[in-house]
Amino acid sequence: MERRWVMEAANGCKDGLDFNPMKEYMVLNASQRIAIAVLCTSLALLSALENLAVLYLILSSHRLRRKPSYLFISSLAVADFLASVIFACNFVNFHVFHGVDSQAVFLLKIGSVTITFTASVGSLLLTAIDRYLCLCYPPTYKALLTRGRALATLGIMWVLSAFVSYLPLMGWTCCPSPCSELFPLIPNNYLLGWLLFIAFLFFGIIYTYGHVLWKAHQHVASLAEHQDRQVPGMARMRLDVRLAKTLGVVLAVLFICWFPVLALMVYSLTATLSDQVKKVFAFCSLLCLVNSMVNPIIYALRSGEIRSSAHRCLAHWRKHLRRRGLEGSKEVPRSSVTETEADVKITPWPDSRGLYCSDC
Repeated sequence: MERRWVMEAANGCKDGLDFNPMKEYMVLNASQRIAIAVLCTSLALLSALENLAVLYLILSSHRLRRKPSYLFISSLAVADFLASVIFACNFVNFHVFHGVDSQAVFLLKIGSVTITFTASVGSLLLTAIDRYLCLCYPPTYKALLTRGRALATLGIMWVLSAFVSYLPLMGWTCCPSPCSELFPLIPNNYLLGWLLFIAFLFFGIIYTYGHVLWKAHQHVASLAEHQDRQVPGMARMRLDVRLAKTLGVVLAVLFICWFPVLALMVYSLTATLSDQVKKVFAFCSLLCLVNSMVNPIIYALRSGEIRSSAHRCLAHWRKHLRRRGLEGSKEVPRSSVTETEADVKITPWPDSRGLYCSDC
């Protein structure tokens, strides 16, 4: 009873307190705060740079930015970039510097963190559906998923994520409802609702990739049946099999990065948490940043088309720098056509590891 009264006080349900109202949630000691600051800042910087690079490579290519597959990848990169910046700033400010804001500002901040991670998972689901349509319905893929439909789907996903995330800011707070053991001002019933929504998204991802793996199994059987003769589409089937092998990595990353945090959230709904458990939750929360850092590698940088775009950008920059260097030197003549051709030549990387197929 006493601890519940303190939790209500920490969330603003009691007045006249002479201590920090967020004190119950600031449980890290000095060494742990330093560790959180270093880890969070490092992971956030790496994640932000990776996702910015992915966005640049996609947006700088007229061909890529018009393909539905890369619109979903761009949405994922935007969500992960915003998650890295917003989460890191607010997380470090709260746990390391013990920053305290007004109720409205705090709910705006926690809602902004929620929308970025929710939109990231939503983008993963749309990417999974895109892969399913591309691999299982190749003849009609382009007709099923046009650029306009992809943009409309992304718009709906972001609006829904914003609505779900900002419900506490719109008035769904924990007074007089029971307060969350992990998040100030957040009621347990809202946390339960958000967990159910995220569970639905993850179930959709696993279910969709399960169908992709099943399709890959069919392709393996077809390859075994026709291994001694060439048939139309064999190259495509081999590619599909190689693509499907990466899905185990995708699901493993999702499980490692999200299960500890979600499990602790579920546990907090049924039990009173000790400070030690809250400390574990604070460090496990960094796994969400790890997921944002790994997503560009799994979904973008493993794509042969994005790697080719990177090669073109590097060749362009190298040629531009060389031209500036030659213009600054009076003793060296302008570069010849042969040199320019040598810069532009790019050896394509085999797209055997990405989550893409040639027609998507």
